[in-house]
Amino acid sequence: VGSGNHYVDVFADERGMIWVGVHFGSRGLGHTIASGFLALSQGKEWGKRVPENEVLLDLSTPVGDAYWALMTLAGEYAHAGREWVASKVVTMLGGRQLDIVHNHHNFAWRERHDGADYIVVRKGATPAFPGQRGFVGGSMGDDAVILEGARDAGEPGTPLQQAALFSTVHGAGRVMSRTEAAGKRSWKTKAIKSPGKISWEMLREWIDARGVVLRGGGLDESPHAYRRLPEVLAAQGETIRVLHTLRPLIVVMAGENEFDPYKD
Repeated sequence: VGSGNHYVDVFADERGMIWVGVHFGSRGLGHTIASGFLALSQGKEWGKRVPENEVLLDLSTPVGDAYWALMTLAGEYAHAGREWVASKVVTMLGGRQLDIVHNHHNFAWRERHDGADYIVVRKGATPAFPGQRGFVGGSMGDDAVILEGARDAGEPGTPLQQAALFSTVHGAGRVMSRTEAAGKRSWKTKAIKSPGKISWEMLREWIDARGVVLRGGGLDESPHAYRRLPEVLAAQGETIRVLHTLRPLIVVMAGENEFDPYKD
């Protein structure tokens, strides 16, 4: 599933039901597609490195249409990968799948709002239309939630939902950068160039207090580096409803020495 903030977790909700939560994307496919079309849009060949300038592609042109088709493919690939991993873990646990909740983030959708057609790009956000469920993680030491867009499916949204284009958060969000949290290390020697604000003792104390079994992980993904999810959800106001609160039991992430060029 990659490194960075990607994970495979096992949770228990308020009823004692077990959930498997996974977070990862298209494992480099989306990055390759975006980079390729970034080059084409600047008159370069596919695969050539170009400045990461902001560009606009007309989706009615062949190149724009091709980008949309391949972006959609990458999203379907990511979706299938997450469902496969989750079902694999359910089987490993000797369980049976009773329900599934899935949502994209860092993706684009064709949508109609206020009588007009839009391309809605949700970077760091995920759709939350009335009655639409989603999974939102916190950190390796915090609760996650299953939520849904406020109001029932088919009902008109609230003014705040409409203003947000029926979107909500996809996670708690960071309060410090990876370098600020973990410090700087030499990739060759692993020597510490400058210390970070978080120590392994701090991370272990938090995880042990919550009773979480942690496999892998790094200081840059410590709970100290993240906001508290309940505060973030409270800021969403009347746009969402929390259906279930998921307490982490097992957290599996890549170790701090794992290198993954597509970790985010």
